[in-house]
Amino acid sequence: MPIVSVPSAQNRVCNCHYSGQHVVMTDLLDVDRNLAMEAVRVTETAAIAAVRLMGGGDERAADQAAVEAVHSALNNMIMDGTVRIGEGLKGEADKLYTGERVGNGDGPKVDVALVPLEGKSIVARGGPNALSVIAMAEQGGFLEVPDIYMDKLAVGPGLPEGVVDLDNSPEKNLSQLAEAKNCQVKDLVVCLLDRPRHSQLIANIRETGARIRIILDGDVSGIIQSAEMDGGVDMYCGSGGASQGVLAAAALRGLGGQMQGRLILRNPEEAALVKGMGIEDPDRKYETADMAFGHITFAATGVTYGAMLEGVRTSPTGAITHSLVTRSQTGTLRYIKGHHDFARRSKSG
Repeated sequence: MPIVSVPSAQNRVCNCHYSGQHVVMTDLLDVDRNLAMEAVRVTETAAIAAVRLMGGGDERAADQAAVEAVHSALNNMIMDGTVRIGEGLKGEADKLYTGERVGNGDGPKVDVALVPLEGKSIVARGGPNALSVIAMAEQGGFLEVPDIYMDKLAVGPGLPEGVVDLDNSPEKNLSQLAEAKNCQVKDLVVCLLDRPRHSQLIANIRETGARIRIILDGDVSGIIQSAEMDGGVDMYCGSGGASQGVLAAAALRGLGGQMQGRLILRNPEEAALVKGMGIEDPDRKYETADMAFGHITFAATGVTYGAMLEGVRTSPTGAITHSLVTRSQTGTLRYIKGHHDFARRSKSG
């Protein structure tokens, strides 16, 4: 698959302090470029670890394999990183918990948001579209959210601002989207998770005449497909994990497109969690840049075969991975096919 890119941003000079040392950067993009490739290495490692358990029926084991791989890869990176969105709070998870320091302590200060294995039940079943996903940002670059649900709505780039809105009915959103795309509503494809809670939403979309693409898990991949030129999806909607919403927003910062998210509070306990994280308005409607801001690097590697990324292909001696990486500074999107030689890797340590 070809590499898609755009010209780099203009070079600038800035002063940065890494580990107490004064460093003059002649190109502000150097750090981001390095992080982009390192991010892909992290998700590749997780995907290779998880795919070995594909179809085994044990989603916990698959997830743990990805977590272990990501944790090890992150701690080999030259950075002073902090997990902002990960496997849960400290005490709930022993690795990749919110607030955990990762990296070797040198290099740039980086905030990390990740889902080592998006679609662990997919891997356990041997189904499509499982991913390993990571985003990296400057300090304070991610909206920190608890492990609750978020209502989400996303469309691709090149559309009028506000063409869709969470407060609109599906009929209004699809009508306005069809008008903006100069097509009929029946030509549009809407992607959403296959969940009982979406039964009424699905019924409402069907009444408009739009087509529907149901996915079993992994709404980050669904939202990304809405932003890809050949993703085959015009709009993503429905509720899913809030952490995945932030990661999807990070992806769209590089890919382009519009996204809105609103936290869903189902009980007093979740309301207390939100308040405890300093979110003053739990009903706020977040835009893309509210959830992921500043300079963002996003990477994903396919674990199992999918519409967006090929899954890992393994042999006794190696593996082939398929990944994408994008940066908000340049809008560059790259598809990367990695060929991994296990024998050479083991000799190099």
